[in-house]
Amino acid sequence: MSHYALPPRFVPTLTEVVQPPASDAATSPPVEAALDLRHLQAQMVHRVMQRVDLTLDRLLRETVGRLVLAHTQALAPSLRDEIEIVVRQSVNQAFEQELASQWPDKR
Repeated sequence: MSHYALPPRFVPTLTEVVQPPASDAATSPPVEAALDLRHLQAQMVHRVMQRVDLTLDRLLRETVGRLVLAHTQALAPSLRDEIEIVVRQSVNQAFEQELASQWPDKR
């Protein structure tokens, strides 16, 4: 009798070498997966920035419009005062010129 026992009859034995499917290992190595992730991130950042740009553009236009209106309303009294002064000076000069043309020796 030998010291070695025979294996049981139903023990599986390896008869061939099993390779992983080509689609898992060959087409998607870690480097390519990282590049795909970076590309996806870049696309997402680009789309988000486009949306931010549109929103920012609209909000800036609204804000600038409100500021211009507020400043115009604040300037209105000063502008009226300045316009009144200029109109009075113009009317006075026109009257003086008209009087001078009618009575040249009264100057």
